[in-house]
Amino acid sequence: MLILLVPQGAEYQAVCRGLKSHKNPPQVVALPIGVEPVTQFLKNWQLLPSFTAARQSGVVVMGLCGSLTAQLRIGDRVLYKACLDASGDVLECDRDLTTQIQQRLQKEISLVRAFTSNRIIASASEKQQLGHLHQADVVDMEGSAILTTLAQAGCAIAMLRVVSDDTNHDLPDLSAAISPEGKIRSLPLAIGMIRQPIAALRLIRGSLKGLQTLQTTAARFG
Repeated sequence: MLILLVPQGAEYQAVCRGLKSHKNPPQVVALPIGVEPVTQFLKNWQLLPSFTAARQSGVVVMGLCGSLTAQLRIGDRVLYKACLDASGDVLECDRDLTTQIQQRLQKEISLVRAFTSNRIIASASEKQQLGHLHQADVVDMEGSAILTTLAQAGCAIAMLRVVSDDTNHDLPDLSAAISPEGKIRSLPLAIGMIRQPIAALRLIRGSLKGLQTLQTTAARFG
């Protein structure tokens, strides 16, 4: 059975809710946020029995992402073809597993090229620039680290995400809300939201829509 890797917090909770009604749901593993925390976490995970199962059955990464193109809207589901890291290296997802996921969902879904950032991209203009520079459609903070670490260890990896913010509006600057260990810090998060209330409201609305789509999508994996 596939192993699901999901960023901790609201994304992890949404996936678990989607699987709640299933008698034998796949195992869901919560990830920290950010390239370095994810890399360290996955190196430690390789020592656990669940990693052996992941290498045999494959891994599906689920969560939210940001759009880098006007063609993708909040709530759209995307499957990664490949992911770029900060140095520009292109890391391919497993084609067979990606095709299996696409067939499982049986609905329209975009195949995209992703860029993994080591920080939150809050500016709409910077997202547009990144999309153009890297010819990428979406941005996340974990993809390249997962592909680099697990693909080298022999895992087949597919990445399925839901867009939660677009290229038209700025996000609150929440960089201080993520600890070096890849955890959300509540007080800096609250301060960042209060400082930019309009952007915060857009973020909340987009996240709620994305999380609802993520939850219904996860229900297909039971």
